[in-house]
Order: sequence, then C-alpha cells, then structure tokens
Amino acid sequence: MRLNLKAKQENTYDAIVVGSGVSGGWAAKELTEKGLKTLVLERGRQVEHIKDYPTHSTPPYELPYNNQVPPEEMKHYEKQKRTGYTIRQATKHWWVKDDEHPYTEKKRFDWMRGYHVGGRSIMWGRQSYRLSEMDFEANAKDGFGVDWPVRYNDIAPWYDHVERHIGVSGQNEGLPQLPDGQFLPPMEFYCVEKEIKKRIEAKYNDRIMTIGRVANLSTPHNGRPGCQYRNMCMQGCPFSGYFSSQSSTLPAAAATGNLTLRPDSIVTEVMYDPGTKKATGVRVLDAETLEYKEYYSKIVFLCASAIASAWILMHSTEHFPDGMGNASGELGHNIMDHHLGVGASGSFEGMEDIYYHGKRPNGIYIPRFRNIKDKHPDFVRGYGYQGGAGRGGWRKNVAELSIGPAIKEEANQPGGWGFGMGGFGEWLPYHENKMTLTTEKLDKFGLPTVVFDVAAFENEYKMREDMANSAAEMLEAAGLKNVNKWNNEPSPGLGIHEMGTARMGRDPKTSVLNKWNQVHEVQNVFVTDGAFMTSAACQNPSLTYMAFTARAANHAVEELKKGNL
Repeated sequence: MRLNLKAKQENTYDAIVVGSGVSGGWAAKELTEKGLKTLVLERGRQVEHIKDYPTHSTPPYELPYNNQVPPEEMKHYEKQKRTGYTIRQATKHWWVKDDEHPYTEKKRFDWMRGYHVGGRSIMWGRQSYRLSEMDFEANAKDGFGVDWPVRYNDIAPWYDHVERHIGVSGQNEGLPQLPDGQFLPPMEFYCVEKEIKKRIEAKYNDRIMTIGRVANLSTPHNGRPGCQYRNMCMQGCPFSGYFSSQSSTLPAAAATGNLTLRPDSIVTEVMYDPGTKKATGVRVLDAETLEYKEYYSKIVFLCASAIASAWILMHSTEHFPDGMGNASGELGHNIMDHHLGVGASGSFEGMEDIYYHGKRPNGIYIPRFRNIKDKHPDFVRGYGYQGGAGRGGWRKNVAELSIGPAIKEEANQPGGWGFGMGGFGEWLPYHENKMTLTTEKLDKFGLPTVVFDVAAFENEYKMREDMANSAAEMLEAAGLKNVNKWNNEPSPGLGIHEMGTARMGRDPKTSVLNKWNQVHEVQNVFVTDGAFMTSAACQNPSLTYMAFTARAANHAVEELKKGNL
C-alpha cells in the first residue's frame, strides 16, 4: 500500500496538459508561469529545438530523389500525401504513417497529423488572424449552430497577450470583419502585388488587399532573431524565426522550473471520481513499453487537436457510457474546416526587369467582403483570399494552395509574373458532420480508430461559385491576362483546420463546453484546441486557439485559488 501511495504521489501534479502543439504549448506556458507544477503529455516522440530538425537547412536538390519520395515508401502515406506538399524528403518525418494510424471515411476526410513534441506548430502555415464580433455573433443571427457564449471584447485582451509574445507581422487596416492587432512591421509586397493592390482598391470600395498576418518575425522579438526569408519553415527553423512550441512557449514554460514534459505518452482516457464529480487525472499508454500508467492532477487541459481531444473524451466511458462531456449528444459532432481549392490566377504583363529579395514565407490576404453590410442572396457567412505574385510559381506563398500537380508547376528560372489567389471559405456547423469510434479497425497500439462522416452542403457550394467568380472578376479588373479560375470538389480536412467536435455554448443541453472551455459536467477538464470552436469563421484559427487557451488557463488558476476546482 505504501508503494502505491508513493507512486501516486510521484505521479501527481497541479495540472496535466495533453498535447504539446499550438494549444498545449500555450497551456504549459501559462500554467507554469502562474506557479502550477505542470505535466505535459505528448503521444509522439521527443523533438528538441534545432537538434531534431534533420533537414532544417538542406535545399531540395541536395535531398534524395530531388526531394521526392519513392512510390514504395509513399504507400505508407496514402492519405497524408493528399495535400500535395506534406510528404517530401524534407518533411516526411513530421507526418504520421497512415498504415500505423488508420482511420475510416464514410465520405472523404483528409486528416493530416504529426505525432511529436511540438505537433503541427512546427509545420503550420502561420497565418494569424483574429475572429471578429460578427463572427462571434453569426450563429445567433442566422440560426446555424448555437450561439457563442463569448463576444469579441471577451477575447480581445487575450489576442493582445498572445500576439505580443509570439510575434505576428502584419498591417492594421481598421476593418470590423478583421480586427487589428499587436503587430510587428509588415512584410513587404512584391512590386506586382503593390500594383494589383492599387488597381483592385481603385475598382472596389468594399475590399482591400493587405499583406498576410503571419507568425514570422519581421524583426527580432522576445530574444528571437528575425525571419531569415528562407521559406523553409516546415523543415523546422533553427533561427526561431517563426512561432512554434519549441521556439516560444515550451522554453518559457521550462524556464519556470515547473514543467515536466513526457513524450511517447498516449492519453487514452480522463479518469473521474463520481463522488467529487471531478476528473482525477489521465490514463496513459506508454508508446515504447506498451504499459499503462496513471497520472493525477487538480485540472486537465485537453489540447491534443480537435479530433484527438474528442477521441479521448469519447473513450472515457468508465463513468460516462456515451463519453465524458456528452450529455448534450454533441460530442464528436459539428466538425468544420475551411473549404478551399477554389480561386483564380492570371499573368501580369510588365516588370520583368524586377525581381524580389529573399523568399518571403507569406502571401497577400484579401479579407472577407461578403455579407458584411449587404446580404448575399445565395449564401450566409463569407470567405477571404490568400495568394500572391511570383515568377514561375505564385502558389509557394501559401502552403495550403500547393495542392497536387500544382506544386510541380514552379519553374527553375524566373519567367513572367503571375498572380493568383485561393479562397478560404467558412464551413457551417452541421450536426450531421461527425466522427465516431470503431473497434473494427485498430491502430498499431490496438486502440479504436476514428470514423469520419463529413460533407459540404448547399451553402458551401453556393459560396464556392462566388469565390471562383469573384476571384476571376478581380483579376480581370486589375488587368491580368489569361485569367483562369478553378473550383475543385471541397475536401474537408484539407485546410488542416479541424474544429467543432466539443463546441462551446450557453446551454449544456446543446454544447459540450462552457464559456471558459470547461466541460459542463466535469468542470476541472478544459478543452482549448480546435474542438471548442462554435463556428469556423473564414480566418485561419490557430491564433484563436492560443487566445482561448491563455484565457482558460488564467480562469483555471483563479478558480483553483478560490477552491472551486
């Protein structure tokens, strides 16, 4: 008995954080800096900053097979390769093997995953935009989904807090649909982009073109040097030039002396005491020894990603037959992403005598202009565009747009200028779009796997028509030639912005979490990754995850001090 008590004592912390990516790193930083002894559990392998970035400075032509992956090896990545840019010799080590971590698709769903310390914070696109008041009000106004339990003013101070720490370069524009932030100096437009911006804004009074707001440092910040303009971010940055857990939040957490980081630790369930109606900790499968261990804490933060955090709650069935936090029946439902694969491009005549310096890891952004004041007759909500100019390959400015064969179109020698933009559209929260678990297909650890049943509906398809037409119209108005528009079939998951599986809400009968990201039925469990999103908006969501995580951590510590948790 004494040995068991001693083991439990050694495995007890003030807080447990599950996941070490964008959200988990922020939870770790905030909780440790507020004095909590915090255990961060990461299901994947250890990745140390710089040391474990094997290709961080290797150009593509020095890699085997000219950076391509041979067909026999690519068989392991049948779903991870769908983006067209993830599985390369330079980056394949960041992505899971689908045959080791399978899932089932009732309809196509592209689930892109990286299991390692830092998670997808190493590989993300770094576009960092705030949600606006109209985004937080949208569900209540048009009746899709449930009302957000917060408004912009609740989150604005936390956006400030996050931006000041991570460093976001960008330009304030004074738009209600895209709130301004605490920005480092903006990256520069290319010469052609400056001209196209001028022409678009002369033709339209409801839209602007700005530089992307990106978590790459345009100047040294918080002890990190500025971005080196290599555009090799996904290979890992040895200069700490962009935000990742390794470059920013985990070092801050470690500096407190309150952090314990344990990789190779697969959280399989949240443990619960029905007497106190509180979580007591988590059960973990050691990925190396395959032994189960238990860790105990006063609070638990689930930051494993929208799908993985929902998986943990759904798998926590000892006291909750339908999954922890699922009294509403909404756990695993309302899956959202941003729909893309739609836009236009064209050629720009002139300025062939001008090139650009460095490789800017960023593109242009055209903020949402639909359904701001005037209601569109065919769809609700809106979309923005990302893209840019280039000589022989504009798509390199936005990783998500280098899909399929398009990435092969880049020329080795500069040709004429081209410009293009791809839309990022809001996906509405539909109860029908869901994930479930199955034991008929197990992963390499013998654990249940996910079944996806997610689709686009009429609103998304109507929006996409306008996204393609408006892109082409703007480019033609700006004088581009050979304008070509495209509108592919929307593929949920391809935006790599999974959201909504444990949504926030005002009513426990229709939501999983309250306004502080607490599980309604188990209030010392917080979920602060994409699972909490009540609607998707059309902006890249990672900055919002960080802000809500910092806010939830602050609330958790305050409640602990009051004895409420």
